[in-house]
Amino acid sequence: MTEADVSRGTSGGPAPSPGWTPIAEEAERAARMRHPDRYAMPRPAHRRVLTVANQKGGVGKTTSTVNLAAALALHGVRVLVVDLDPQGNASTALGVDHRAGTPSVYEALLGEISLLEAAVPSTASPDLLCVPATIDLAGAEIELVSMVAREQRLKQALSPDVLDQLDVDYVLIDCPPSLGLLTVNALVAAAEVLIPIQCEYYALEGLGQLLSNIDLVRSHLNTSLHVSTILLTMYDGRTKLADQVTSEVRQHFGGVVLRTVIPRSVKVSEAPGYSQTVLAYDPGSRGSMSYVDAAREIAARGAAMGADSAAGVETNGR
Repeated sequence: MTEADVSRGTSGGPAPSPGWTPIAEEAERAARMRHPDRYAMPRPAHRRVLTVANQKGGVGKTTSTVNLAAALALHGVRVLVVDLDPQGNASTALGVDHRAGTPSVYEALLGEISLLEAAVPSTASPDLLCVPATIDLAGAEIELVSMVAREQRLKQALSPDVLDQLDVDYVLIDCPPSLGLLTVNALVAAAEVLIPIQCEYYALEGLGQLLSNIDLVRSHLNTSLHVSTILLTMYDGRTKLADQVTSEVRQHFGGVVLRTVIPRSVKVSEAPGYSQTVLAYDPGSRGSMSYVDAAREIAARGAAMGADSAAGVETNGR
């Protein structure tokens, strides 16, 4: 749902047809929610690993991670969520046990178990797997400091062989609200960064530091890393400020910003309290449908990336 569309009820797609009405648009979106199998999203030509990062707290990192993952999984795409936040909120939202002693990302980082042993199906969808975070992860940064290749631990755990055995199309890594060693591990393990940005006054505060850290990681540890996606969250159409923030972000970052924005929604906030994504808690809510629209954009971009790559190979081969 785009910022202009939050008020008119459209989903940011092509220009409305002559017979378009807001009710018809909402009916079509509701049908997509009730029958996801009929509206499958394209699988990417190559597996995509995205780190969801922003050191500012409360911008919707975890909420966006779990709901985008659920939307993709419900529409025919296999997804793995790696909960790298010691709070374990992503694990909670996906209905995955993360009590102390549960096989988790902590043991995988230390090399005590394979990630295969920690990945479990989510209650949100059989195509959605989660590697939970337990309270043990809170001390992981201290333990990792003395380890060899400490920035590479998650990348080693997420080896191509492991991901092939899990048979996933997308890997979404939920980071803690900091720029510590856990976040650095996530940036090294991924090729892409997804940055949720809150549509409020302090949205861009600290973003420069995050981009600088991404540049440092790209220069020294992961040359393929880049910001591929920016998602605007907590949009409130009643304020001019939200429009100003979205306009500024779009002007600065251009095409990496998704057309869909996530509106501020009580349902989105309530869902984690029931150990559910908003798609399970209230499928017909604005927040739920907006996350489906955003996931559809991400899936379309993933398919287009594969098509562009194939076109490049064909052109170079001539």
